[in-house]
Order: sequence, then C-alpha cells, then structure tokens
Amino acid sequence: MTIKAVIFDLDGTITEPYFNFDIIRQEIGLPADSGPILETMEKMPADERKRAEEILYRHEQLAIEHSALNKGAKETLEKLRQMKIHIGVLTRNTRSNASAVAQKHNLEFDAVVDRKDGPVKPDPFGVKKLCEFFKIAPNQAMVVGDYLFDLQSAKAAGAKAILIKTGENADKFGYLADYIIDSLDEIIDIIEQNEK
Repeated sequence: MTIKAVIFDLDGTITEPYFNFDIIRQEIGLPADSGPILETMEKMPADERKRAEEILYRHEQLAIEHSALNKGAKETLEKLRQMKIHIGVLTRNTRSNASAVAQKHNLEFDAVVDRKDGPVKPDPFGVKKLCEFFKIAPNQAMVVGDYLFDLQSAKAAGAKAILIKTGENADKFGYLADYIIDSLDEIIDIIEQNEK
C-alpha cells in the first residue's frame, strides 16, 4: 500500500525528548503512579485543575525554548515534501506550541491535531481526523512516535505504527510497532519499500 501521509508525534520524535513527566507530576502534587497527566487533570476540581494547567503550561514553554531537532528531522520532512507526502502532527501538546516549534526550527506541517481537538492519544481520533483531512484511508498513513500511546493510536486507527527509539523505555513498546527505527531518515526507506 502506497504511503500518502506521515503523522508525527512532536516531543521525542521530531524534537529530542525534553519532558520529564515525573517532575511535572511532582510539581502538580500527583503521585508517581497517577497515570497520564492530561487524563488525571480532567478529573480535578476546577481550581486544582487551573493550577495544574499553569504548571504544565510553564513546562511546555520551556520545552519550546530548549527544543532541539532529532537527527535527520529537517531533512526527512523536506524529503517527504519532495515526495508529495502529507506531513501531519498528532500531539498531546497544543497547536500553538507545535507551531512555535515549527517556527523556531523552520519546519512546515500540513496539519496539526492537538489535545483540544478531541480525545487524545492513545485514542485513534487524531489519526483518523488527520487521514480525513488528507482525504486518505488510515492504511495509507504511517504514525511515527516514541511512546506507547503513539503506537496504540496508530494500530486502533488502522495505520502503520513506527517506533523511534529516542525514549529510554522505547524497547518496552516495540511489540506494537510495524517498524522500529533509530533515526527519522529511515522512514524514507520504509515508504519506498511499501511501494514495491
């Protein structure tokens, strides 16, 4: 099946891993085993949630400021553009932060789905929404990410799941991936293999 779109996670995939979610949980006052931060925040009373959102926002601003591209990111996105393959970003972050990262590093995304658009990863909503936007079937898309939720959302939507090994726990999620890569430029070969 010809790949017509590549959907990227942002932190840890396009950019080098930055967030330390254990520290964010600690600052918010959550136990280490409290689970995903966004889902936990949804259950908080309004005043507590506002404080937690401010802490998260501060960390997200630092992530933009300190962001560095993963090896091969810029070249890979440029090559995808030459190949006329759509470039999507699916993030649990915000659209404005994805835009700030793109602007800082002179990148261009065709579409972004963020946490305000609907159910977040691991829900397949974002993958399906981007595929609808690009007018393609999910099996014509690849989702590239460094974490379990990226792979789960890809699989649930019917897209190819690519694990980039940038996170320290990446090996734990390999069983869900169609392909495992060390560097983003490897996805060009995968796309070309899929066309044979």
